[in-house]
Amino acid sequence: MSISLFVVQLFNGVQLGVLLFLVAAGLTLVFGVMNFINLAHGVQYMLGAYLAVMFYGITGSFFATVLLALFASLLFGLLLEAVVLRRLYERDHLEQVLATFGIIMFLNQAVKLLWGAAPLTLPIPALLSGSVALADGLRYPVYRFAIIAAGLMVALGLAYFVGSTRVGMLVRAGASNATMVSALGVDIKRLFRIVFGFGAMLAGFAGVMVAPILSVEPGMGDQILILAFVVIVIGGIGSIRGAFVAALLVGVIDTLGRSFMTDLLRLFLLPTTARLIGPALASISIYLLMALVLAVRPAGLFAAKGPG
Repeated sequence: MSISLFVVQLFNGVQLGVLLFLVAAGLTLVFGVMNFINLAHGVQYMLGAYLAVMFYGITGSFFATVLLALFASLLFGLLLEAVVLRRLYERDHLEQVLATFGIIMFLNQAVKLLWGAAPLTLPIPALLSGSVALADGLRYPVYRFAIIAAGLMVALGLAYFVGSTRVGMLVRAGASNATMVSALGVDIKRLFRIVFGFGAMLAGFAGVMVAPILSVEPGMGDQILILAFVVIVIGGIGSIRGAFVAALLVGVIDTLGRSFMTDLLRLFLLPTTARLIGPALASISIYLLMALVLAVRPAGLFAAKGPG
């Protein structure tokens, strides 16, 4: 295990963590405030990436693409909420799961019809191309640093929004007791729309930012949705702070585990046994973390306070 490889993978883990946070932040608010299980949240991430490819083809400008894709992600999220999801709020969780799983299947097929099944790519903008020297012989791509910086800025903005604005106060109150907030005269349906649209835009932003470094393809939101659910379970449903801390933990542990678990096991096991067990243990490391957190703190690390 080399120090340079460890540093690179640590940065990769932080980058994965901030992307997970962008997806999980909206998901945890939707679940916490609306008590709504939205499996289709991952397709907002996928659509953000596809919209970025489309708008870049039209404008040729990455930064114009980001703005247009964010706006389009917001509009699509509000449209999806108004046409389909609003009718599911009063249904039980099983029906919500089945209906939103159907939306996943429908939209995965829709992007195949619109853009084809072949993976698409988005070029890294010239301003953010190249790499930064961290040490002699150790460089890290500028664009990946930009992803980390963008995620951290969003996290700070969300912390201010949720902690210091009137709408944020209502969101926090709704995460604790939506029924009481509604009884106090707040238009809870309007609050739901704001939360859902904002969550869709954040997931779309994650898709836009990842498009230049990953293949844009149908179903790309499915895996990140699973990781996002792990994040909100660890962090605590309805908690932005919990989503941020848990996302970084999951991103770093998953990345470092896949890179170094076998080497770590070689310190205690025979090399052949380590090679056999290492990849399997690395793939379940974040789920072991989730199980540990649930055993110690069943409501998550930073669970939103419930009523009473």
